[in-house]
Amino acid sequence: MTLGEILTAQIFDPFRLGLIVALVVTMLRTEAVTGRWLPLAAGVLFVAFIIPATLGQNAAAPFWQLVAVGVLANLVLLAVVMTIRHFVLRIMP
Repeated sequence: MTLGEILTAQIFDPFRLGLIVALVVTMLRTEAVTGRWLPLAAGVLFVAFIIPATLGQNAAAPFWQLVAVGVLANLVLLAVVMTIRHFVLRIMP
């Protein structure tokens, strides 16, 4: 499996998307106490690490490549979710 195929599979993974959405919702609720960017960065790294770690030894690529591509996929998903959040908050009074 090429890195492009791994990235595409990770971007369209509904579990990963759900975790990123939950991360943004949690950030919104705790932003006053914890800030915005540090929890988002920690969450992106956590999701990128935990999903390949739970797959086991049947992975298509080495663990470090899955985590590195996972960070990239998470950043893309986070950008999309934060853009949607921005437009929703802008429309609401």
